[in-house]
Amino acid sequence: MFNLIICILFLVSIKAKVLCSIYKVGDLDAWGIPTSSNLQIYNKWPKNHNLKIGDSLFFLYPPSQDSVIQVTGESYNSCNIKDPILYMDNGNSLFNITKPGNFYFTSGVEGHCGKSQKIHISVGGNGSADYVDSPPASGPAASAPSYPTVFGSIPVQASDSSFIKVSIFLSAATGLFIFLLVNGRI
Repeated sequence: MFNLIICILFLVSIKAKVLCSIYKVGDLDAWGIPTSSNLQIYNKWPKNHNLKIGDSLFFLYPPSQDSVIQVTGESYNSCNIKDPILYMDNGNSLFNITKPGNFYFTSGVEGHCGKSQKIHISVGGNGSADYVDSPPASGPAASAPSYPTVFGSIPVQASDSSFIKVSIFLSAATGLFIFLLVNGRI
């Protein structure tokens, strides 16, 4: 019986899914100056995503034409791109949300922020997105480590928790089957 429990625990631990997601900023649109038909993309985008601690923001853009910088709330409001908190310029930039707070990003290219290529992300103290329609406050932004990353393909969002329950059930059933097969009971 002990071997069965160990088998099941091992398989469940292998199949358990991490509940963090990578979100491509702008979804189908790459990080860039918003088009005239979608000027509010970066104002609306955070409201349509339930970002939480552990999630990551993926910025996709041509590295020869753009960059992403994390700035303070004051710099965000005034489109000041001098002295960023963080500078990313490889075209496949990943920012990891490691704590609650307000995160402000804009293009590192002069003039792009004034053309609405900027985004404000707010993650509440309970680890989930906390959206307010008021303008962002000034002052220092919460910082989080970020690591530029090159992906082979665009990341997809994690699926819902019902998939995890089915996955754990299938893992347990597979573990039981293997245990019974190995011990000659099937």
